[in-house]
This record gives sequence, C-alpha cells and structure tokens, in this order.
Amino acid sequence: MSDSIGWIVVAFALYLLVMVGVGAMYAKKNNSTEDYFLGGRKLGGWVAALSAQASDMSGWLLMGLPGSIYALGTGQAWIAIGLFVGTVLNWLCISGRLRRYTIRANNSLTLPTYFENRFHDKKRVLLFISSVTIVVFFLVYTASALAAGGKLFNSVFNVDYKIALTIGAIVILVYTFMGGFLAVCTTDFIQGTLMLVALLAAPIAALGIVGAGNVMNNIDMSGVAGGSAAYLSLFSNGGEPYRAVDIISGLAWGLGYCGMPHILVRFMAVKNEKELSKSKGIAIIWVFLSLILACVIGVVGRAYLYPEILAGGEEEKVFINMIIKLFTQDIKVPVIAGIFLCGILAAIMSTADSQLLVSASSVAEDIVKGIIKKDATEKTVFRISRITVLAIAVLAYLIALNPNSSIMGLVSNAWAGLGAAFGPTVLLSLYWKRTNFQGAVAGILAGALTVLVWDYIPLVSGATPGSITGLYSLAVGFAVSLLAIVAVSLLTPEPSAEMMEEFDDVSLNRINFDEE
Repeated sequence: MSDSIGWIVVAFALYLLVMVGVGAMYAKKNNSTEDYFLGGRKLGGWVAALSAQASDMSGWLLMGLPGSIYALGTGQAWIAIGLFVGTVLNWLCISGRLRRYTIRANNSLTLPTYFENRFHDKKRVLLFISSVTIVVFFLVYTASALAAGGKLFNSVFNVDYKIALTIGAIVILVYTFMGGFLAVCTTDFIQGTLMLVALLAAPIAALGIVGAGNVMNNIDMSGVAGGSAAYLSLFSNGGEPYRAVDIISGLAWGLGYCGMPHILVRFMAVKNEKELSKSKGIAIIWVFLSLILACVIGVVGRAYLYPEILAGGEEEKVFINMIIKLFTQDIKVPVIAGIFLCGILAAIMSTADSQLLVSASSVAEDIVKGIIKKDATEKTVFRISRITVLAIAVLAYLIALNPNSSIMGLVSNAWAGLGAAFGPTVLLSLYWKRTNFQGAVAGILAGALTVLVWDYIPLVSGATPGSITGLYSLAVGFAVSLLAIVAVSLLTPEPSAEMMEEFDDVSLNRINFDEE
C-alpha cells in the first residue's frame, strides 16, 4: 500500500503544480481589472461551458450527491433532476440576454455593478447590499469546498484533517491570487474534463468487478432500509415514501441557477454570441452526464464496497473509497487512482477559486471603488482584491475547521441564500420592463432574509420553519423575493424612459453587442 500511496502523491503533486503554473502564466496577462475579474470578455465556447459547470458543481457533485444516494437511495436524485432543468433553462433563457444587458448597462463587470447600472442606482444601494450578500453566502460556500478538500486529503493520505484543509486552501489561494479570471477559467476547463473522465471510468470499472447481476443482492445485504427495490425507487427516501414536499424541495434546487454570481459571470465573459451558442450545448451535455454518473456512483458504490458500510458522516467518501479500492487493490494501477482522486480535488478547487474571485470583485470593484474610494487606481483595486481573496479564504477556512461539517449542508445553505436573493431579480431585470430600483432592492433583501429566517430562526416551539415543514428554504425565498419585486415595482413609480429604452435595446437586439 505504501507504493500505491507514493504514486498517488506523485499524481497529486503534478496536478497541483500544473494548476499553480497556469496561475503564474496568466498573472502577466492581467493589464486591467476587466482582465482580472472578467478576462476581458474573451472566453471561448468550450472554456466558458466547462468553466461554468465545473465552478457550479464543486465537491458536492463527487462527494455530497453520491453520499446522499449511497445512504438513502435514488430518491435523492430529485435534486439532480432539479439542477439539470435549472442548468438548461439558465443557458437557454439567461445567458445570452444577460451578456447583452451587461454590455448595454455600461459594460458591467460584476453582478452588483449590473444591478446598479440596470436600475440607474445613483445612491449605490443595490451595489452595497448585493455585494454584502455575495460575501456572506460565499463564505459558507467556500467553506464547503475547503471542507471537501480536507476530507479528501484526510481519507487518502490519513493526514490530520486540519493539515489537509490547510494544504488545499493554500494551493487554491496561490493560483487565484496570481492569475485572476482567465487562470480560474482555464483551470476550471482542465478540472471539468478530469471530473467527467473520473465520473465515467470509475463506476464502469467497479460495475465490471462486482458484476451487474450481483448489484441488487449486494445492496440488499448491505442493509438498506426497505430493501433494494425501495432503494432504487425515485419515490422512496431511506425506505420511507417520498412526500410531495421532498420532491418540491429537490426540484427547487434548480431555481438557484438564476442567481449564482460565479456562474452568471461566465455568461458575461463569453467572447461573442457564436461562442455562447456553442457553450450552451457543451454545458448541457456535460451536466447531464455528470449528474447521472454521480447518482450511479452512489448506487454502484453501495454494491461494490460491501461488506464495508459507510455511516456516521462517512457516506460522502464513497467515491474516494471506490477509487482507492479499485486501483490499489483490485486493478492495482495506483497512478490512475491518483489521477481520478485529482478529479475530486478538481471539483473542489474549481468552485472555491471562482467563489474567491467573485467575492474579491464584490469588495474591491463594487464596494471600495464603487462606494468608498471612487478614484481608486487599477493598482489599488488589484491590491485590495488580492487582500480580499486572502481574507475570505481565511474566514472560510475557520468555518471549515470542524471535521464533521456536512458538505451537502453547507452547499445547501449557500445555494439557497444566493438563489433566493439574486435569482428573481436577475430574471425580472431581463424579462419584465416594469421592474424598478425599489423592486430590485425589495427582492434581494426579501429573498436573503427569508432564507435566513427559514433556516436559522426557531420561530415555532424552538424549531425553525424549515425543520418543521421540510421545505427547502430556496423554494420559499425565491417565491417571496419574486412577489416582493412585483408588488413593490407596481406600487412605486415606473422606470425612467432611458431605462425603458435600454431594456428595448436588449430585448429587441437593436445593437450589435459583439462590437460594443
């Protein structure tokens, strides 16, 4: 086993060196804040597609989702179904119009700046509240990625969780710190490719070893609640019938896509409409395959790892344990184990780097240059953005220090907060001309506060509304935010003629935005 670990270490070291090398290469190409935060709007179709989806899925795809399927059965796939539908609608309905509108709205580089320019917010209220919302919820989101990295290093190398957490955080920091948006997108492209290969190869190899005819029998012997038939049913959850509220909660995950800054910024950065069209097909195929294969890993892992039973929070390590057993014990090609374990590391890093960069842009570009020091130079913004990357990483690291942190739980909280705060505002800003500044402010605040109250405030007999109803906070927050925007917009003065004209320019495609 020591020889196997040696090869795995070599694979990890080479992978991490490549990631840092990419950061160093792109460090020289950042001549402006538009380059650092948006890559100068020069992303090609393949890079935009895989970068958007890799930054979206994180360690949740290779650890959180397979772990849930492994523990409770395929009923947990309702989340994957919701995410797939959300991905498709996001690319088809949001991507093109958002790219055009951010160019029309004074070449907005970030989501908060887009809100400010879209609604002609002279007092910069939208800029401030949206930037603060991003930083708060991305702290939790980044913590989930760092926690996943800590668990990976801990499982593979038997390194103390805190040491493992530190190693992963440092590497992510280095190439994000140096290279900015293009470095992050290029590494995400590499990572997205590696993730898909690992997702495809490992379950096929494991299924070949365990034998397709033995899967049901092994699942039964592993002691799943309700037996294998219930375990493989979409309408069973840990042996219990799936309630309507559970299905709604799973599907509601798809609503989050409309408001994810680290995904939306990829749409803003695509080179032109032709490349954007290419990205749509690539991204949809990638996410379809990835989500199905992640669910397959949970099921095949239950059969393949038997008689080993993962429990007590260890379920999220099912893919890690599969890879180690496959390529160090059964097939004995440890270097392949190292490469595929890097696929899990890739999923973790591709999200953490994006979140750090978006948080940095919110603080440096939006709060500091936009509100506090409007005459800040490019050099000053660069310096503040890098300080912010460091500060956010340290705070997320502190949140992730608890080794019992649930990756699924952390992602769920952050996804709900961002989706409810920004999703309805983005959607209506693009498709409802009557949306005004007051409505946008009401929507962001209502969505974020609803999620916080629903998940954290014990309003009924010491319990939160979320724990009592079982309804995912994103579903509630999204609905409340949507209603708040519509109601407040209709009760306050309509947008100015200039805002109406800008909306028509975008919706009627009256400008060649590829030449702007």
